[in-house]
Amino acid sequence: MMERVTLIMDLFERPQTHLTLEAVSRRTQLPRSTTHRILDQLVRLDWLRHTVAGYTLGSRALGLGGRETGHSALRAAAAPYLLDLAVRTRMVVHLAVLDGPEIYYLDKVGGRAAVDIPSKVGGRAVAHCTGLGKAMLAWLTPEEIDARCAPVMERRTPHSIGRLDQLHRELGLVRRRNGLAIDRGECFPDLGCVGLALRGPEGPVGAISVVGDGRSPLELVAPLVVDAVRAVSEELFEPSRGAGAGVDLKSG
Repeated sequence: MMERVTLIMDLFERPQTHLTLEAVSRRTQLPRSTTHRILDQLVRLDWLRHTVAGYTLGSRALGLGGRETGHSALRAAAAPYLLDLAVRTRMVVHLAVLDGPEIYYLDKVGGRAAVDIPSKVGGRAVAHCTGLGKAMLAWLTPEEIDARCAPVMERRTPHSIGRLDQLHRELGLVRRRNGLAIDRGECFPDLGCVGLALRGPEGPVGAISVVGDGRSPLELVAPLVVDAVRAVSEELFEPSRGAGAGVDLKSG
């Protein structure tokens, strides 16, 4: 049995890998019924998850070796594009993932300017008050948004969203802009950001944002954020999903 489990788990080489039952059975050369039984057991034990896109690594597998293990492929794929984005905009660039009602910062690039931004790698912020968070929340179901955000729905600054109905309206604007989320002083006073989610087969897997003075014309750097997200998506997913293409800056 352990040999069969190992054969199956070895197929999931990256956190973003998704395989159907038929693909697992074919590649391991195990009978379909046997494969299904083992996959079902691995799902129950949280070694795998079963999604609409197929089977993928679960929380127990991703947790081995610490939190960063599950995000290493995302960080590696994004790293050169984050640096390029920081150089081209001369602003601070973030990479984050959604974790419950919060975002978790995976990377921060920006040289000396980064010192003036009160965020840190490994730090957190409430999702509904950030461009990064809103960019990812926009692609969840309304029920999941409510479940995540209702317990922490309060204002962090005078510009923060403080009610679920306001949040849903804002996320509607994000979707109409094809995923572009803008934050002006909602998380940190006097700071603003423009963010866009990296969307995988089953939803957002992370987001990239550019941060600067809240009074600056953030919309001008939005096309560069779109380009970075598209490039990282091409690294992570084959073929590219073209996340963020055709952003409309006028619809909100």
